[in-house]
Amino acid sequence: MKEAKPLPTYLLQRYHGWKATSYAENQAWYRKLASDGQHPRAMVISCCDSRVHVTSIFGADQGEFFIHRNIANLVPPYHPDGLQHGTSAAVEYAVNVLKVAHLIVLGHSQCGGVQGCLSMCQGEAPELESKDSFVGRWMDILRPKYALVSDMTDTTEQVRALEKHAVLMSLENLMTFPWLAQKVTSGELTLHGMWTDIGEGGLEHYAPETDSFQPV
Repeated sequence: MKEAKPLPTYLLQRYHGWKATSYAENQAWYRKLASDGQHPRAMVISCCDSRVHVTSIFGADQGEFFIHRNIANLVPPYHPDGLQHGTSAAVEYAVNVLKVAHLIVLGHSQCGGVQGCLSMCQGEAPELESKDSFVGRWMDILRPKYALVSDMTDTTEQVRALEKHAVLMSLENLMTFPWLAQKVTSGELTLHGMWTDIGEGGLEHYAPETDSFQPV
């Protein structure tokens, strides 16, 4: 494509620095990863937000996580209509081909997608209501959860609550995938809901027994 341009200089410099140091010092490990294929123990569904560094949070090595990122870490419900579904395809591959043992949905603070959903539900984002808004239609997945936070008066806590509901919505939708639900029931797969505070470095997990997020 004529529109494609060379990488910015700073990225090229970083690549050459990585190749001369990290790669050069670990060539055998990289070649083993390439020859053996990937065998991740867990899949993580997280937000596209550049501030969410999944591998750093969990101290993961290359090859340990199968990571899928999208706006607001959402999973749509099972809908085999013959069309293109990126998130559902990633889940299918992780569960049925890679056979991961754990599937983690990771939400985060100050999520722009969740804030957009909140604004849309409050009638303050007409641009997201447009049928040609990909973000708006994607955030429709979360829209049903707005009713659970609509009466909250503290806007900061309202957004934070909806961020956590985004995690729960994804967990609920994951269980609509029949082959995934079967693996959860048989104990072959476990689902986990997490939420991280970017500024404080905090991490919370969803505890079904109390229906709440608790610090880890």
